[in-house]
Amino acid sequence: MKTKPGDVRPTDGELEILRILWSRGPSSVGQVHKLQHPARGTAYNTTLKLMQIMHEKGLVKRDASQRPQIFSASLPETQQQQRLVWDLLQRAFGGSARKLVAALTATNLSASERAEIRKLLNQKEPKP
Repeated sequence: MKTKPGDVRPTDGELEILRILWSRGPSSVGQVHKLQHPARGTAYNTTLKLMQIMHEKGLVKRDASQRPQIFSASLPETQQQQRLVWDLLQRAFGGSARKLVAALTATNLSASERAEIRKLLNQKEPKP
């Protein structure tokens, strides 16, 4: 039984494949395999099996009406990122967005990154 895409936390390897699908669009296993990190030396069958598992988990959709089969991400990149951040917020910061932002801003952010974060927060502020 497939789970819903939002119910599953992708592994690092699954995220690598999702990033390829988000940037390239619907792709065959062979196309994804060629774009995977070359230093890793992943075998084609490993990529195939991982994409089959991702399909079972609901992370990717598969069009089996053509050969080779074409896979696409089940969720848009931004939606998957939001779900991952929400999961991180709940698990690591006890649901406290303030703690998450405090941890983020404790890192070495560039001036342009800080300005972009301020801009994003200001856009979310309710208008009087």
